[in-house]
Amino acid sequence: MVEEKGLNYESSYGDAGSGLQINDLQEKQNILKDRLLLIGGNLVEIKEETGEKIIEIKKEVEIMKHDIERIKSFLDSLSGQMGKFAKKEDLEILSKQAKMFQPFIK
Repeated sequence: MVEEKGLNYESSYGDAGSGLQINDLQEKQNILKDRLLLIGGNLVEIKEETGEKIIEIKKEVEIMKHDIERIKSFLDSLSGQMGKFAKKEDLEILSKQAKMFQPFIK
């Protein structure tokens, strides 16, 4: 009778080693699933942080573009006004001409 029960047990539940293998595989699958979820979560966080940094950089670039445009317009107006000022050579000529007339000014 005992032998019949033993055979019956093995035939109904299979080999005890295969049950352990299934449990091991399920445990490995759960571990891999958890790792994959962690990696996915980290990837989402990194993507969000990178997106925020990109937005900040774009804002800074726009500010820099605006500043460069202001500098360009300032330099344009400055260079336009430079023509209105007397040059050093012109001042020297005028100074010499003034010295020439000084003897008559007395």
